[in-house]
Amino acid sequence: MVHQTYTADVLVVGGGTGGTAAAIQAARRGAKTILVSEFPWLGGMLTSAGVSAPDGNELEAFQTGLWGAFLQELQHRQPGGLDNCWVSFFSYDPRIGAKIFADWVQELPNLLWITGQVPLEVFQEGSCVCGVRFADLTVNAKITLDATELGDLLALADIPYRWGWELHSEWGEPSAPADFNHLTQRYPVQAPTWVVVMQDFGEAVAPEIPSAPNNDPSQFVGAWESYGAEQFLNYGRLPGGLFMINWPIRGNDYGEGVGRLIETEETKREFLQECFWHSQNFAHFIQNQLGRRYGLADNIFPHLAHSWFALHPYYRESRRVVGLTTVREQDILPITGGMVAPLNIDAIAIANYANDHHYPGVEFQVQPKSMRWGGRRTGTPFTIPYRCLIPIETDGLLVCEKNISVSHIANGATRLQPVVMGIGQAAGMAAALCVELDLSPRNLPVRVLQEALLHDKYAPAAIIPLLNMLPKDPDWLHWQSYYLEEPELYQVNGNCPCLSSCQRHDVDSNNTITVRKIDCFQGIFHHISEQDYKFTITAPSIHRGRTWQIVTLRSHIHEQLQTFCDQQLLTICGRMNHALNWLIVENVSR
Repeated sequence: MVHQTYTADVLVVGGGTGGTAAAIQAARRGAKTILVSEFPWLGGMLTSAGVSAPDGNELEAFQTGLWGAFLQELQHRQPGGLDNCWVSFFSYDPRIGAKIFADWVQELPNLLWITGQVPLEVFQEGSCVCGVRFADLTVNAKITLDATELGDLLALADIPYRWGWELHSEWGEPSAPADFNHLTQRYPVQAPTWVVVMQDFGEAVAPEIPSAPNNDPSQFVGAWESYGAEQFLNYGRLPGGLFMINWPIRGNDYGEGVGRLIETEETKREFLQECFWHSQNFAHFIQNQLGRRYGLADNIFPHLAHSWFALHPYYRESRRVVGLTTVREQDILPITGGMVAPLNIDAIAIANYANDHHYPGVEFQVQPKSMRWGGRRTGTPFTIPYRCLIPIETDGLLVCEKNISVSHIANGATRLQPVVMGIGQAAGMAAALCVELDLSPRNLPVRVLQEALLHDKYAPAAIIPLLNMLPKDPDWLHWQSYYLEEPELYQVNGNCPCLSSCQRHDVDSNNTITVRKIDCFQGIFHHISEQDYKFTITAPSIHRGRTWQIVTLRSHIHEQLQTFCDQQLLTICGRMNHALNWLIVENVSR
């Protein structure tokens, strides 16, 4: 094959969650963009890594930007809806997610997507990145984005990065260890998981799952002991009788010798093979314990063989660039007496997931980062600053995956799919603006970037976490801009002063107000304790006597539920999630 040379405004290396969002956003802004990916699916964690039950940014107020647009497309395309599991409010067939991203890319004539290539060399002029060489091509670009799963461009370009733990003495993080120890040595980063998709065949006819080398069934014993088999399977239940197997308790997280991922290509291949076998052995264990009704799903991922395995592992941590600023644990924890984290004045993305760390066989405790909201526990909202996307010295490069400038401790909250998609969208917009204005990323005024994200004509993205302001509300843009101008007035409860009644509705792609397809029930409301509600149905008769946990993702429903009395008669409209007996409330009346 002839080695080709391309020229672009923006080069995105890596087709994961952040890279896909970045390339789409840069091209939608008008930049000539090239996206080079290793795998034939775009979307990374959301698709090719098989984690099609994403965590975080689940509240409707946070369903903005490309993340919100992705959820809307899933709702349109996924038969039966997204209420299938209990680890997430959104679970879907990964093939549908991959098709959405492929369709979005195909719609953009100024976006060239090239697959099957990994970066081999980074070109620099002085301290500025100006291009990347792959096996079959070279791309020269004004702005390059490192969207690889493990921060590969950082290593290739000798850009300073972090890998592993920081001690408490580094930044005073409450959960950081005082000294390096057995845990920090054994697991320098969080464990990846090679997701496998299983299927309910309805009877004991599933093909036998063979064990892989190094099989040790004892390591999986008790995996679902505290949950029961049905609840274990419902954890990552997907539509169509499928199950996402991404189980952290004596399951298929794998971290033995995880440092091999960044040592040599040979040690990386060795680790990946072991990680793959570990998931195969867990699937083998599940079938042996639960019966041949459960087997490996076929034709899920585009492998020639093993199409039930994700295309690559779900990486929870990466090389992390040393940036102009670093997100630390203090930056993601709630303000004293408040429900939100401190507001970054150069915020470009929002997140709200808890700080979740994975070390097989080890329970590592971090400072609480959660709140009771909408009848359930959710994470404290926080923001991602633009400066953590910019290397401390190198120009012409932005990062937009799990490789942002973040501490090992805080990475447990910044690594999740929706926030990485938001980071990618911001990085893509920043890259396009740098081309427009002929600026390096470090010289781009952050307010210009914030305004561009808020006013994007395709998928406006929130900058300020406002719990009671939905993006469809006519006052949404006003309050986003208001707190950008007056950040000191941002309230510790995460609310803005007014709430519009239009939050009771959804908006379709044509911006016409519609009401979701929901079911209505009459029954008795039970106020168990603060932010803990149940509902016993009296009508319709088919559900009479059943009691459901009440939860909501809508701010005005959250406020209403707090005012109802125990044993009050109510009419509730919403969606049932049978995986955990949730009734997800969208409207309620006396």
